[in-house]
Amino acid sequence: MNFFFLRGLTANRRSDSLDAVDSPACARSGSTASAPVLMNLHVNSNLALEMPPELGCSGPADDDPRAELAAQFVPSGARVLDLSGDTKMERFLPSECSYSGIGGIGKKRAEPLCDLNAADFPTEAAGQSDVVVMLGALERIVDLECLFTHLRFCKRDVILSYCATDLAKDLDRAALGFANHLSFYDLAMLFDRYGFRIECTAPLDGTQVLMRITPSEWMAPAAACSVAVISCQDGADFASRLGCRLLDTLLPGEAEVHHLTFRTLDEARSGYDLVILGTGSGLSPLSLGDEVLDVVSRGKAAIGIFGTQGRELIRRPALDRLLDRLDTWFARYEDDVLIYGRGRNNVVHLGDWLIDQFPFARAVDDEPLVIGNETSAEPSFDNAIRIIQRHKQVYSVLPTPLLCALTSAEIVAYGEPPGPRPDPFSGQFRSMLIDIFGRAYPEKRFFLVDRDAVARYKARVHRNVAKVGARIGTVLRNVAPAA
Repeated sequence: MNFFFLRGLTANRRSDSLDAVDSPACARSGSTASAPVLMNLHVNSNLALEMPPELGCSGPADDDPRAELAAQFVPSGARVLDLSGDTKMERFLPSECSYSGIGGIGKKRAEPLCDLNAADFPTEAAGQSDVVVMLGALERIVDLECLFTHLRFCKRDVILSYCATDLAKDLDRAALGFANHLSFYDLAMLFDRYGFRIECTAPLDGTQVLMRITPSEWMAPAAACSVAVISCQDGADFASRLGCRLLDTLLPGEAEVHHLTFRTLDEARSGYDLVILGTGSGLSPLSLGDEVLDVVSRGKAAIGIFGTQGRELIRRPALDRLLDRLDTWFARYEDDVLIYGRGRNNVVHLGDWLIDQFPFARAVDDEPLVIGNETSAEPSFDNAIRIIQRHKQVYSVLPTPLLCALTSAEIVAYGEPPGPRPDPFSGQFRSMLIDIFGRAYPEKRFFLVDRDAVARYKARVHRNVAKVGARIGTVLRNVAPAA
């Protein structure tokens, strides 16, 4: 971070420090490989229960550990449709649940009569339920494809048990009336094919596993992709760090990100799936050299997220060459679009997306805050936003801290930082204010903050940030190799 704060200024001290500043009086999922499937089984010795009746265990008719365990998978208040063929699970359900089975009378309403092996599926009852239960039933279904076609269209969670061939290799499945013989891999493939993913599992005994599967939208396997992010600044200042943090939230989880600055372009790799130039701050005129163009050209696709600064020094042909190589330029200010993007179809007005990092707050400190660009006495990054938003009056020589102050302060002012001309931030304050308020304000003069205008701008930028994330995802799906 490259700014510092001055707090607790008295009227006299403020006049010494800001002699030109006037203050107003009223101011996818789905397991597709055989090896990982078994990894979902979390073996717990406390769940090594006795064999259910149909597999030969003895015990009272109402004592079914499988039904008792399955009830633990059911949320309170759920409407349960039990396709197991008995009603043993009903007594274990929370009292807030309603229950319906097949072949008898349920707790709340009459149970439908159906034969799953005759493709007789209770579609209406399933549509009115929240959870479908199948204990000891899946093994006896001849046409699993037909059953899961019905389950897919119901779009309900399914709690089921299954005796997989992996666990019961020596079991006489035919003698037990089993009509199918699936391994865990076969089960996972079946679930995936019909749009279900395994939510959780629990072992019943040495031969059975209880599963809860949930419908999910089909997603392509995650494809590894490489993304280069070139920060327009040195990467350590306030704006760059905020921009990198925001950009990281928009990149897909499988992306391998290589962060670069203009000082480290020689470390760029030979190729990337996507090159992102900028993290939302201003692009310096000195950044329009051949080195940047070379790295941008190494990407299968390239987008820009930046504004312009020091416009009087920008060589128009150099910027045009850069924009020609970008699939999309998300411009920081409307001024950028009007000056450099006119006539182009790859330029979009984003707004200053860093405002998305600043929540609305109410300042409580009457002491004025002055934000300079020196590196001494600077606060930690974690405290910077909190410090800025505490003060009702804020003066800044840097655009991003002023943007933060607009979400909390009552009156603000800006000024050019001390140092040699030309000012690297020249034009940025004016562009920001016109974007937010529709007008500019004179330098070094405090003005009242229109919170309604800031709120409208913040909401608009927030929607635009979501479009940036969608655009990044679309680009990477088009250029990244298929998994």
